[in-house]
Amino acid sequence: MVSIITPSHNASQFISQSIESVLAQTYENWEMIIVDDLSSDDSVEKIESYCNNDSRIKLIKLEKNSGAGVARNRAIKESKGDMIAFLDADDLWMPQKLEKQLAYMHLHDLAFTYSSYHVIDEENNNLTTFYTKPSVTYDSLLKTCSVGCLTAVYDVNKLGKIYMPDMKRRQDYALWLDIFKRIEYAKGLDEPLASYRVGHSSISSNKFKTALWQWKTYRDIEKLSLAKSIYYFGHYIYYGFRKYR
Repeated sequence: MVSIITPSHNASQFISQSIESVLAQTYENWEMIIVDDLSSDDSVEKIESYCNNDSRIKLIKLEKNSGAGVARNRAIKESKGDMIAFLDADDLWMPQKLEKQLAYMHLHDLAFTYSSYHVIDEENNNLTTFYTKPSVTYDSLLKTCSVGCLTAVYDVNKLGKIYMPDMKRRQDYALWLDIFKRIEYAKGLDEPLASYRVGHSSISSNKFKTALWQWKTYRDIEKLSLAKSIYYFGHYIYYGFRKYR
């Protein structure tokens, strides 16, 4: 069984689309654990309507707003699946996402895998496509994050349950780094199997904040030396300009 981890906060506009993309999966042995991070809109009511119609969809309500990392970790803790997959409340999966990715994992005996993905806007228009690297190691991941959170799947039976660190941004990236300390490499599917949604907020501002948290990950989470942090941060900036094709 696959446990799908979904944090949700004021996601009324898109949560139904995300859930429908899971219900449309050709692989049906899954549970979807949605953790509401104290929403003030009507997203909880929408989620509950799906829970009432399909027992595979579960809702957990946090008593205080705690951030996506805490919400994801709560869902991981409550999960019962052999695999952990991630889908945020405004993103989408292609119908064969789980079927193709699990088959790929079994074929190559992988503990972790990922795929390429589309980038869409709030009206579901395709903006670009991110084509991931065919394989990733800890060292290459330090240089650039080739793993989109909405595409990642890890094997609980091989790795155990691994949680995200307590940080405001880049929690998923820090989790991948933790996983890659335990495995030699992972392989990804070149085929886009998901759609990542971006909003109309300032892209340059988001990139700046992300860069700051990238640096914090090097220094505070990975405990890299100043010289190594500068080395990998230089690669991060370089690959940031070349990310999409």
